Amino acid sequence: MSTTIKTLFLDMGGVILTNGWGQASRKQAAEKFSLDLNELNERHKLAFDAYESGKMTLPEYLQLTVFYTPRSFTPEVFTEFMYQQSQPLHDMLEFVQRLKQQYGLRVIALNNEGRELNEYRIRTFGLDKFIDAFVSSAFVHMRKPDKEIYTLALDIAYVKPAEALYFDDRLLFVQVARSLGINSIQHTSVENTRQELQQYGLIVA
Repeated sequence: MSTTIKTLFLDMGGVILTNGWGQASRKQAAEKFSLDLNELNERHKLAFDAYESGKMTLPEYLQLTVFYTPRSFTPEVFTEFMYQQSQPLHDMLEFVQRLKQQYGLRVIALNNEGRELNEYRIRTFGLDKFIDAFVSSAFVHMRKPDKEIYTLALDIAYVKPAEALYFDDRLLFVQVARSLGINSIQHTSVENTRQELQQYGLIVA
C-alpha cells in the first residue's frame, strides 16, 4: 500500500521512553531524599518551563527546586537519581525503527525536555542512530503547545503538514498538531498505534 507520509514527528517521553522527570519521579525523589513533595512540586512548576526552554541549566534548576537550603546529599547524587528515571519502552523503540526502515521515513523528535536530560536520553538509548533530527524544546527555545515549535519542525523536515505524521501520548499536543494540518495519533499502546497507522497506508510487518 502506498503512503503520502514522508516524515514521522515523534514525542519521546511516554512514547519511546518513560517520562524524564514527571510527577511520579518527583514523588519518588521526595520519598528517597526526604523532601517536602508539595514544596518540590511548587518550585518545579515555577522553574521547569525555563529549564525545558533551554533558558536555565540543570544545576540552576536544582538550585531553585532542591538545593535552596542545605541538604545531606549532593547535586551529583540527585542528578544521577533523575537520570535513572529514564527507561526505554522497548516495544515502541523497535516498532518505530521498523516503521522507519520499511517506509524510508525521516524520523524527527518533537519533544519538551531540558538539555541535560535530553542529551542523557539520546546518548544512553542511542536515539541518534534512528532519529534524524531533534526539535527539542531546550535546543530550539520554545515548547509544545506553542504552535511555532510544530511549524519549525515542518520547516526543518521541509514537508507539508499532510506529508507528516506525529505521535504523542498527550491529547492536547496532538490536537495542536492537528489544528496545523499535521496527521497525528495519540499514542496509548503499540497495538493501538499500529492499527491507527493503517489509515495512512503504513502497515508494519
